[in-house]
Amino acid sequence: MEFNKARNIIGLRVLNDNVIWLWIKDKSVVVVDPSVHEPVIRYIDENNLHLKAILQTHHHSDHIGGTKSLIERWQDVEVIASSKEKRRIPLQNISVKDGQTLNILGEEVKIIEVLGHTSSHIAFFLNGKNPVLFIGDTLFSGGCGRIFEGTYQQMYSSLERIKSLPKNTLIYCAHEYTKANILWALNLKPKDQDIKNKLLEVEKKLSLNELTIPFLLDEEMKINLFLRAKDLEEFSFLRANKDLWV
Repeated sequence: MEFNKARNIIGLRVLNDNVIWLWIKDKSVVVVDPSVHEPVIRYIDENNLHLKAILQTHHHSDHIGGTKSLIERWQDVEVIASSKEKRRIPLQNISVKDGQTLNILGEEVKIIEVLGHTSSHIAFFLNGKNPVLFIGDTLFSGGCGRIFEGTYQQMYSSLERIKSLPKNTLIYCAHEYTKANILWALNLKPKDQDIKNKLLEVEKKLSLNELTIPFLLDEEMKINLFLRAKDLEEFSFLRANKDLWV
């Protein structure tokens, strides 16, 4: 379990490498992409909290698998998902679209469509002094999501949208993939000092059993080859190369 004091965001490690984020304010909690339900219920009960909402970035089972049991446990939960995914995320009761804003836990949350990994992937952006982005599987530290349903152009455009956000945005992705991503990047850029330094930082955190995520956009733009790609052609080469890398 990891804790971000600035925004009261907890990270629960589940499955092989998933992270479920819990955003807590007062005694209410918002859960992001609950792949499973047991550790979420345990944490909420142990801390005498109430589940207010579930944010769903996309339809994959390792992001929505725990939703059914959570809404059975708490009857008045808001399940927020893309309006394009009413069939594949059928438990949603608040359907949203790109550019829409919601009030969640007293804060403005903007919906940003980030296509590529799937055909309807969305992210949740909390602006302000300490901006936060719940990005799901579109961007990882040192990497980006595989392109399953979208196109290279869509994913490249999605990353460009992310790059346009405030540079102090703290990004919460849904998987602990950082070390593998950095090793891949070093294989392509063995002399890159920023990436070498990142690997040292990551290895230190992992040795202490700490998560390597979330990460700051400003810092990520220095070490993430996908964010550094100068055009679609370079991005496409990198994504194809990463798909084949072992």
